[in-house]
Amino acid sequence: MVIGWKLHGDGRTPPPGEVVRPDERLSWPRTAGIGAQHVVAMFGATFVFPVVMGLDPNLAIMMSGVATVLFLLIVGGRVPSYLGTSASFVGAVAAIRAAGGDSATVTGAILVAGAVLALIGVLIHFAGGEVIHRVFPPVVTGAVVMLIGFNLAPVVATVYWPQDQWVALATLGFAVLAAVLLRGFWARITILLALVFGYALSWILDKTAGMVTSVLPGQNLLDGSGKACAAEGPYCVATAFPHDRVDFSGVKAADWFGFPDLHGPDFKTSAILLALPAVIALIAENTGHVKAVSAMTGDDLNPVLGRAITADGIGTTLASAVGGSPTTTYAENIGVMAATRIYSTAAYYVAAVVAVLFGLCPKFGALVAATPGGVLGGITVVLYGMIGLLGAKIWIENRVDFADPVNLVPVAAAIILAIGNVTLQITDDFPLQGIALGTIAVLAGYHVLNVLRRPDDSGGGVIAPAEKEIGGPVRPAADT
Repeated sequence: MVIGWKLHGDGRTPPPGEVVRPDERLSWPRTAGIGAQHVVAMFGATFVFPVVMGLDPNLAIMMSGVATVLFLLIVGGRVPSYLGTSASFVGAVAAIRAAGGDSATVTGAILVAGAVLALIGVLIHFAGGEVIHRVFPPVVTGAVVMLIGFNLAPVVATVYWPQDQWVALATLGFAVLAAVLLRGFWARITILLALVFGYALSWILDKTAGMVTSVLPGQNLLDGSGKACAAEGPYCVATAFPHDRVDFSGVKAADWFGFPDLHGPDFKTSAILLALPAVIALIAENTGHVKAVSAMTGDDLNPVLGRAITADGIGTTLASAVGGSPTTTYAENIGVMAATRIYSTAAYYVAAVVAVLFGLCPKFGALVAATPGGVLGGITVVLYGMIGLLGAKIWIENRVDFADPVNLVPVAAAIILAIGNVTLQITDDFPLQGIALGTIAVLAGYHVLNVLRRPDDSGGGVIAPAEKEIGGPVRPAADT
């Protein structure tokens, strides 16, 4: 059933051992309350990542609600999920902007990646979920997710952290302590709490310690002779100057109600190639989400896996077509379902409507956009590192054997290519670099080496010996 829910019991909290299924609901006031929890759960990452990518947070929030409704309709209400802003494109966006691309170039690249994801979803729907594991085995998927995260380390070091190193350090310390010491719901919104802490600390320091002197990217641009210039580049750079950490001028000027600024995409081949590797990460995210929901509800959701991936691709394509951020299924909201045992899609429709209403408040978006750079410096240290370590989590969960050189060597090469942002200049206007180059290296390297390996190859020997050489059993090297 796509829309329309049966009332579960008396509409109150389900008794111990019972769950509210996707096609059921509680009373509407209680459903609205659960929907509000889903809004809070997705909220932090959904507006932080657009800010990090230089996109409109208001538009991202609004389009996340629209994309969620589309997702629920496409999967026929069988997979409860919220589609928030995807972190998988952050590295590509940073690289695109570093190469001189603007927001139109960024959203054009994301749009193409979304369309490719949708097409892959259609293929999976007809070919079956096993095609994912054959083309994108866990060793490849984990490597791509890892290099997407770790490729962003220079962005922290050169863009955000220098804007206010002490606020960045304090925000980082708060985020680490909160992640370890808090429990339950509060632990799931650690990043949001860290952002609020850093924001408040910056405001207090403005009032007590005065202005901070630092570089703001794109502002106070001077050439070599000290004269003002317009476009940031090798001969026109931002210089340090005193400024407030928190600037509310944009908030005061913004309206309470209005549509976010929309813009069309611009398509450049080099930018598209940088964005395409994120498709692999999105496939992994969506597959993991569907499996998690299937385990919680006891439903066999394999038949709708392809539709879920297609729906996310369509959501990303639609959002980026108007200048919004890419979308993905959110693990944060799985936590809400696990805690409440309420899997009703009605709550997600409520959350989607609330998100659209938030997006129609420009003053809220201006408040988010005023987040100090130092605060983002502290938060992104944690966020980018967590993205990278999700790749290691994929390896661990799938027991990838790095004693096998077919697994080890392509991954090792790909990660260094990505972290070092190595460039392979194919033609004058067609470079392969960083994430794109690393993804091609691990994907092609793994499959080519699997074809070339000797039939009697037991793996091992490059860094770690094969297990039979140290007295252990030999695990099959293929299909890891």
